[in-house]
Amino acid sequence: MSKGRIIGASIGECIHTAGILNFLRLAAKLGYKTEFLGAAMPVKKFIGAVMEYRPDIAVISYRLTPQVAQVLIDELKKEIYNYQLSDIRFLFGGTPPVAEIAEQSGLFDQVFSGKESPQTVINSLQQQSSIATAKKITHTLIARIEQMRPTPLLRHHLGLETVEKTARHARAIALSEELDILSLAPDQNAQQYFFRPQEMPQHGHGAGGVPIRTPQDMRTIYEATRCGNFPLLRCYAGTEDLLQWAMMSVETINIAWGAIPLFWYSDLDKRSTRPLVEAIKENQRTICWYGEQGIPVEINDSHQWSLRDGHDALAVAIAYLSAYNARALGVKEYVAQYMLNTPPDMSPAMDLAKMLAKIELIESLHNDRFTSFREIRTGLRGLMPDPDRARGYLAASLTIGMALRPHIIHVVGYCEAEHAATADVIIESCRITRGAIQLALSGLADVQADHAIIDRKKQLIEESQLIIDAIRSLGDANTIDPLTDPHVLTQAVHRGILDTPHLCGFSVAAGQIVTMPVNGCYVAVDVATGKSMTEKERLVKLQL
Repeated sequence: MSKGRIIGASIGECIHTAGILNFLRLAAKLGYKTEFLGAAMPVKKFIGAVMEYRPDIAVISYRLTPQVAQVLIDELKKEIYNYQLSDIRFLFGGTPPVAEIAEQSGLFDQVFSGKESPQTVINSLQQQSSIATAKKITHTLIARIEQMRPTPLLRHHLGLETVEKTARHARAIALSEELDILSLAPDQNAQQYFFRPQEMPQHGHGAGGVPIRTPQDMRTIYEATRCGNFPLLRCYAGTEDLLQWAMMSVETINIAWGAIPLFWYSDLDKRSTRPLVEAIKENQRTICWYGEQGIPVEINDSHQWSLRDGHDALAVAIAYLSAYNARALGVKEYVAQYMLNTPPDMSPAMDLAKMLAKIELIESLHNDRFTSFREIRTGLRGLMPDPDRARGYLAASLTIGMALRPHIIHVVGYCEAEHAATADVIIESCRITRGAIQLALSGLADVQADHAIIDRKKQLIEESQLIIDAIRSLGDANTIDPLTDPHVLTQAVHRGILDTPHLCGFSVAAGQIVTMPVNGCYVAVDVATGKSMTEKERLVKLQL
């Protein structure tokens, strides 16, 4: 059933029609009957068409000089008044300088400059106010994924010098309607000492994020985002007292999902004082608690190992191990994060092969009680301090990553190699990302048809299975499930089954492996020969 009729044209001498045609196509998808009248149409002729068709909405486009636009809009305003067409909604689209002239005229119900999010355009067509938007927009992760398909949700983190500044920027982000999920980034003091303030060192105040010190600080930021597109919120897990952090995050910001590590925030990375085996136990308890609440969980260990130059087979094995633990601990909806370009020496083709191997293993765990959702992101180590290069890298990385058909894109602000992202950078980075999405959704090449990618994917699956089998072999007769047993997992790190070069000198880890890029892949290397090793050869050297 048609929602109404829309006609549109570019006026004056303007022959640019791509924007108005895109608008009319979107309106047609929403159920409107649309008609494009043409380009470079005189104002009087356009008004004549309005009189003839009596549409619900008339759309005008003009993308040339602001001075001429002023003359045309003045003429249009006079004609609308003369023919008493106030019952028709007039919309305008043009370049930002021309849009500013149109906005000042007071003639148009809505003016578009090309900077708006797709949802803003949709809201205009559906005549939704912010209150109506709040009622319509869903407030859980899975429901919003379904609501926005096929467009992925966009996520970004935010943590500035003060709670007040973070709240102001969070509100600006919400009003922009560019971001779907805002991740709060507390400073390291909050992450480690929030629930033990007597131990908090003063010198770390504000380091790496917003200095959250009370639950009210969380609520303040949450309330600031109850506008615009009402983004979902989540928060970093904390590096100590993870279960208490989880409970507080649910109470204060209605956390969209929890991101809990399996191995990290321990003496493995020195971000907390927890011994590895105790960290694994506490992390598993927190994952289990989220599962009991019916809240989705993310375990991003795989790229943590890759950030430390872990080889590809290891990253694939840990991706499977993380999802396996989530399912075993009662998680029903799992967010699987796939960090691209990590390590940064990888080629895009071999990067996709690694991610496809992860996807195949993780999604082999799906059943009627467990499903996963794909989240991609640009690799942190690939971004450059030069902002123009970083913008290009961000767009290219995510266009390639769209081949993985993600449900969520974790946008990394292009400035992150130099400084923390503020609202303006986050909004710009989201717009860059939406440009990449728009191009990708028009049709990408099928990576599953590339034999080199598929051959590498199969190889990585086979090699990662050897790592999983090696971990299983560490269990004894009293071990219920070696892949979830904290003592077995700790032994896997200690004995070097799970190892990266960056762990050299850490007492809890072997730190003996050497890795390097070869033909766009990341592989383990035999120190004696300098040549790459198969996973079987590596594990044999560990006497497994």
